Amino acid sequence: MDDVMSTPLEMISKDATLEEAATLMTDREISALVVSTDPASIITSTDIVAAAADGHAPADLLVSDVMTKSVETVPPDLYLQQVAAMMTNFGIKHLPVTDGDDYIGMVSSTDVAAQLS
Repeated sequence: MDDVMSTPLEMISKDATLEEAATLMTDREISALVVSTDPASIITSTDIVAAAADGHAPADLLVSDVMTKSVETVPPDLYLQQVAAMMTNFGIKHLPVTDGDDYIGMVSSTDVAAQLS
C-alpha cells in the first residue's frame, strides 16, 4: 500500500484550533489529519466545514471539539480491496496506516478509487 497512502503523515494536537487544522490541511493539500491522542483520532475538512455551518468560528473551537475519536487503522500490508471494503462498511473516507504503534501514512477513498480504476 506504500504507493497508495499519503506520506509523511500529518498530525495535529487535540488542543489546536480548527483554524490551525484548516491552515495545515490547506498548506499540505490534504483533507484529514491524525490527532495525537491515544487511541488515535482524526479530523477532516468535512468536520471543519460542519462546525462552520453550525455558526462556529474556526478560531473559537479546538480540534478535540469536533474530531472523530478512536478511528479504525490499517497495516501497510493490507490488500487494497480490504481497505476499500473497510471504508464502505464503516462509511469512512480516511484510514491512518500504522506499523505497530507507529503511524506512517494515510489512505483516502480518493487514493483507493484512483488505484483500483
